[in-house]
Amino acid sequence: MTGIITALRRLSPQVWVTGQVLPDQIADLAAAGFTCLVNHRPDDEEPGQPRSSEIERVGSEAGLRVVHAPAHGLPDAAAVQATRDTLDALGPDDKAVFFCRSGMRSAAAWAMAERLAGVEPGALRDAAAGYDLSRVPL
Repeated sequence: MTGIITALRRLSPQVWVTGQVLPDQIADLAAAGFTCLVNHRPDDEEPGQPRSSEIERVGSEAGLRVVHAPAHGLPDAAAVQATRDTLDALGPDDKAVFFCRSGMRSAAAWAMAERLAGVEPGALRDAAAGYDLSRVPL
């Protein structure tokens, strides 16, 4: 099992967050029962990072639903809505991994998307798995 599995932080019963997922780690995520992968990194954010098209191709080959919802800094309305749509599409047995460079933008996008569904800010900050959401407008 790769390091990515041990680096996952659970935000909710269906959502985990982590830093950059590499293409060679995706099969392990699928084998661990994950069904969805949400990439909050914009392409070309830093040299050497995998492109979203590569993540999507490898994820699809592994049987994962892959969503690219890039966020430059604080997630914008489009990234939050794509995250909300992904959460709404999860079935009861689905598990999703959200990722960005460090996991912070993914945690923020998750919290902002859950706030759209009426979850209270305090509950979201409490569930943030160690990510500091104090500056995230919830």
